[in-house]
Amino acid sequence: MTTLHDFQVRSIEGDEHDLGQYAGKVVLVVNTASACGFTPQLAGLQQLYERFGPQGLVVLGFPCNQFGHQDPAHNSDIAAFCQKNYGVEFPMMAKIEVNGEAAAPLFVWLKEQAPGLLGSKAIKWNFTKFLVGRDGRAIRRYAPQDAPVTLGGDIEQALAQAPTAA
Repeated sequence: MTTLHDFQVRSIEGDEHDLGQYAGKVVLVVNTASACGFTPQLAGLQQLYERFGPQGLVVLGFPCNQFGHQDPAHNSDIAAFCQKNYGVEFPMMAKIEVNGEAAAPLFVWLKEQAPGLLGSKAIKWNFTKFLVGRDGRAIRRYAPQDAPVTLGGDIEQALAQAPTAA
């Protein structure tokens, strides 16, 4: 069975990033954009990372330019923007596609594991969020308009689950 821990992605700096390093942690995966009406959610995601990180939460941001071309910049510019304007310290990955033939394998898997409203698979907009448990299995998908602060209870529940033996 496939889990989040089976995927390799590229960091925003261009390095290979093995998601297996997050085994035993709760992960919140988010497709981000720098020029979106939801972009201020980056501050809320950083707050979640600061609040729950010591307990085992990792937030992973994946810039995406598929929705309204709201993240056209290069990875280095995106990283600088997120850090300067929102204090982002959680790991940011290289820009990806989340829908279509060129969709990143991680997002193909996430959409299959945690479908949206009425079972829809496609990601509708920037800042769709996926909560993944300590075992690497998707728990839930959240809509772009779901503010990060509203995820706290679900994150606490996921963190309360004992890590499984590898």
